[in-house]
Amino acid sequence: MVKLTKINGQEFFINSDLMEFIESTPDTIISLTTGKKVIVKETAEVVIEKIIEYKGKALRNWEILHKG
Repeated sequence: MVKLTKINGQEFFINSDLMEFIESTPDTIISLTTGKKVIVKETAEVVIEKIIEYKGKALRNWEILHKG
């Protein structure tokens, strides 16, 4: 899950696996596989950085748990 901020300032967590694409128009709009769209304060680049960070942590945790 990635922590983002809605345009109204409310923080929320979103499942990055549900993100289909990100637009900058200039607002950052995230389109989900469910058809829903979310406008966030973060730039597209920041959203992508957060996804990479989250997935990197998940992979490192998986590797730690499966060493043997």
